[in-house]
Amino acid sequence: MITNFKSFALQSCRHKHGAAALIFVFVIFFCGIQLALAADFPVKPVTMIVPYKAGGSTETMAQVLSKALAKQLGGKVIVKTRPGGGGAVGATYVSQRKPDGYTVMFTTMTSVTSAHMLNPDLTYDENSFTYIAGVTQYQMAFITTPDKPYKTWAELIEYSRKGNSLNVADQSGLSRLMINYMAKKEGVSWTAIPTRGGGEMVPFLLGGKVDFAWSGGVHQKYGDKMLVLSSALSNRLAASPEAPSIKELYGVSMPGNALIAGPKGMPADIVAKLESAIKGALDDPDFERILGKLKFPKAFVTSGQLKNDVNEAVTVLEGVLTATK
Repeated sequence: MITNFKSFALQSCRHKHGAAALIFVFVIFFCGIQLALAADFPVKPVTMIVPYKAGGSTETMAQVLSKALAKQLGGKVIVKTRPGGGGAVGATYVSQRKPDGYTVMFTTMTSVTSAHMLNPDLTYDENSFTYIAGVTQYQMAFITTPDKPYKTWAELIEYSRKGNSLNVADQSGLSRLMINYMAKKEGVSWTAIPTRGGGEMVPFLLGGKVDFAWSGGVHQKYGDKMLVLSSALSNRLAASPEAPSIKELYGVSMPGNALIAGPKGMPADIVAKLESAIKGALDDPDFERILGKLKFPKAFVTSGQLKNDVNEAVTVLEGVLTATK
């Protein structure tokens, strides 16, 4: 191919329009190389970064999905954790990698939409990534225990308005932001108690140290020991359809997608190949089994739609941030 290319290039230069022809040839040649690389992808292991600690629901899902994805791609997919900063450490790392498809990130939508809003010192924002596909939805909710004098969100608000002081467990700057937003809308005051993930929130709630709490989905493991007051998503939870969403109540919601993204500027054909492989991997029996264990729904979202969802989430969160200042 190279020999033929050189011969054609020399002949083009002798033509009166040789320079223009040579430029055209170079474009075609290098486009051909790019297409060949995309067709062969992957020729080496793909690294999937999880920006959270090992053992959590995100890392657990990533480990199982990576094996299914490797089958679809015909190559290795290696999971590595880079925890810290509520997902910001890993997201920063991925945003700075070469956009060749060999470094991607399995993460929450909050790590790419709200982290930089709450920490302006971060070097990335939502436009620093290529969005490949959504895979599931965290079942985020505000929860309590059945022994409390309120069984619904409306009853919680009424109880708070009567002057009862309530403690609420949060797990991040975003959950605290939403709690403050809703409290301000309702004209009530709650004391936020920071907890380090669901592993700390659960004993706080069951032990009576807090009156209600934000949950990323861990509450679904506890059955009747926990009660959903409201969904933190734009939709009601499948397991608790009687509880309203905060979108219904306040017109806002928390971004709940678990998604796969890479650095900004990934080639469209490699994105398409990964997107297709992810869609196929979601039907893997082992991944379906882990979703069932977590009680998370299978929720494939295309690359294009995911980008739109991210932009919409950013707009909502900017409004919430402004309203709470």
